Parts: sequence; C-alpha cells; structure tokens
Amino acid sequence: MYNYIIKGGSRLSGELDVSGSKNATLPILAATILNGKVSKLYNVPDISDVQTTLKILEELGCKIKKDKKKLVIDSRGVSKTMIPEDLMRKLRSSVIIAGALISRFGEVNFTYPGGCDIGSRPIDLHLKGFKKLGIKIDENTSHMICKCDKIINTEIQLDFPSVGATENLILASVLGNHEVVIKNAAMEPEIIDLACFLNRMGAKVIGAGTNIIKIKGVKTLKEVSYTVMPDRIEAGTLLLATAMTSGDIKLNKVCPEHISPILHKLQECGCRVEIDKNTIALKSNGKLVGTEIKTMPYPGFPTDLQPLFTTFLTICKGTSIVTENIFENRYKFTQELKRMGAKINVEGKTAIIKGVRRLHGANVESTDLRGGASLMIAGMVARGTTKVRKVEYILRGYDNLDKKLNYLGANILREEERNEN
Repeated sequence: MYNYIIKGGSRLSGELDVSGSKNATLPILAATILNGKVSKLYNVPDISDVQTTLKILEELGCKIKKDKKKLVIDSRGVSKTMIPEDLMRKLRSSVIIAGALISRFGEVNFTYPGGCDIGSRPIDLHLKGFKKLGIKIDENTSHMICKCDKIINTEIQLDFPSVGATENLILASVLGNHEVVIKNAAMEPEIIDLACFLNRMGAKVIGAGTNIIKIKGVKTLKEVSYTVMPDRIEAGTLLLATAMTSGDIKLNKVCPEHISPILHKLQECGCRVEIDKNTIALKSNGKLVGTEIKTMPYPGFPTDLQPLFTTFLTICKGTSIVTENIFENRYKFTQELKRMGAKINVEGKTAIIKGVRRLHGANVESTDLRGGASLMIAGMVARGTTKVRKVEYILRGYDNLDKKLNYLGANILREEERNEN
C-alpha cells in the first residue's frame, strides 16, 4: 500500500513521450492466446493491470519473457480453460480472455470480473453475443461454463456500443469457418489496434473503427510482432495537469486525433494547443474559463477523462456543467475534491462546478483509477500539501505517472503506508 504526498504550487514544463495504451494492451494480451505460437509486443505499459493479465496467461499455460523493450508471450503450452477466480476479481477486462479461449478451445469457465467501482458494468452484452455465436452457457453455478462445437454464421446487434463486448465477440470469432457481423460495434481506437494486431497474425477482421465489423474465421494464425498504440488517456491526463498548473508541455508519440474532443475543449477554456502528426504542444497562461462537456462513446468525449476534466474545471472561471452518460457512479471522486475546496454539486448524471481561485491541500482517498489521478493533479495546484491514499488504483492504469509528473516539475513523493495495527 502506498500514498502520494504532493506539494502544490509547481508549474509543469517540458517534453515527454506517451506510454503504450492500457486499454489497447489488455485485449491484445488476451489475443496472444489465439495463435498458439510466439507473440512479441512492444510499447507495453508498466502497470499493475498488465501484470495481473500476465499472471492469468501464465496460469493458463503461457510462457512469458520481458525486458525494457519487449514482451514475449509463448502460448503454445496453453491447456487450461478456467480463468483463475482470484485474479479475475481484480480486473474487469479479464472477461475478454473468455472470448479468446472459446475461439481456440471451444470452451471457457469463468466468474464475474472485478475492477473499479464506477457503476454498473454488467457482462450481459457479452453473454447475449456469445449465445448468438452458438455458444451454450450454463449460468446455474457461481461460474459461467461456456461451450461451443463451432461458431456459427450470424449477425449480432449490440444494444449499446460496448468496448468490452465488441472485443470479446471479435476474439471469440477469429478461429473457425464462419462469418460474423457485429452491428452497433464500439468504434474506439483501441478496437482498431486489436484488429490490426489480429490481422497481423493472419485473422480477417474488417471494419474496425466503424459501427459494423465483419470477422471471417480462419483455420490458423501465425507468430507476430506488434507495437501497441499510445495511451490517449495518459496524454489527456498530462495535458490537463499542465493546463491546471499554467504550464507548457510537448507530448511525443501521441495520436492527436484520438483526443480531439479534449483538445477542442482545452482551447475553448483558454489554452493554446498546437498539433503536428505525432505531437501535441500545450501552453496555459492560467486564465481559464469554464465550459460544458458530455461523455459519449467514441468519437465523443471519453468517460475515462471526465474525472480529470471535471477536476480541471474546478479552477476555471465561471460555472461549468458536466454530464456523465456512460457510468452512473463516476462522480465518487468529487466528494474528495470537496475536501480540497472544490465547489461541485452532483445531481444524477450532471455535475455543476463553480470555479474557485485556489484549491487547498487535504488528506484524500482514491475511489477508482481515473478519480485517483484527478486527485493527484488537484494536489499539484492546491495550496499546501495533499496526501492521496489508495494509490494502487492509480498504479492499475498509469505507467509511472508520479515519475513523469516529477520529471515535468511536480513535487510528488511516493511513501509506503504504515500499518498502525
């Protein structure tokens, strides 16, 4: 258990490379099961969610080697089809390993996944889609036992463009002799990255990045080397931290089009943003004004950046309105921000924020991954010292965020939590 001790008042400035994407890496790791061969991955972020996923893969029979530059996964030895319950409860995205195991072995045994408590995130869309693929599911025990002789030709209409369900159905459909069409599919860049990885293996996934995806089953897949896309949520986090501290930053190895809603809103709030092919430069003079945002599936404003943008708005002049349309419990972090002097009133899906001149340091607690990162950037502009507890949430999804912020000029100390008992 660790805490972050943050001294406020620093101004961020400098140049930094963006790490590989958490939300792209996790489904790609699941996909390495499919080829039954060696997969080499580059630009994999050093985060605890990746470490948990690798433990699951090892439990299933994968051999894993890693160094600073690459991660090598050999899935030839995979023989188990039960996803370990203790590890699955730590990580919601572990459910997509089910699709890969079904595709390769025709069966999987798993329980409900865990993860951050940011609202109801049922896997009914996953299971409904599995049934459309011809998969029989026994839900009469604490585990779900899924079996399938072969995936059938079918068309699946998702009730909501769920990223996880789209990924799981793609993975379940890769191997075989069939054609599957997913309509109302999620269009996030991470879906495109997964499809690119699979196609590099020899899969036939067509239409990723649109709302209609076609998968033509293939008999075998080959070895692959692949570089994971940059993390758009990390990029947005660093930009918002810089904007709050009246800073100046240049981000490299980033895809600006992936976060265009954030860039437009930052400009609207008074920041200067310059975009090149793979770089983003931002400068803030501290004269910030409020705005209105509504989270939506891609290409709309991403829900994962809503807590950070809400935190940014707490020091913007005037009244801002935030509407969260994806997760109903995503405002838990606002109670902690109020301890720091933020003026936020939450009514259902909507948060009304009245900008204040300055936040003040306090002892606060991470409620989830993005909410925890929000408290970090709040502490950087607060007067005095802020102590953020339960930083294991933050470590789940950010690759050494504290070190990166310190490199840019922040004053953040990671301390080990003492057990008083």
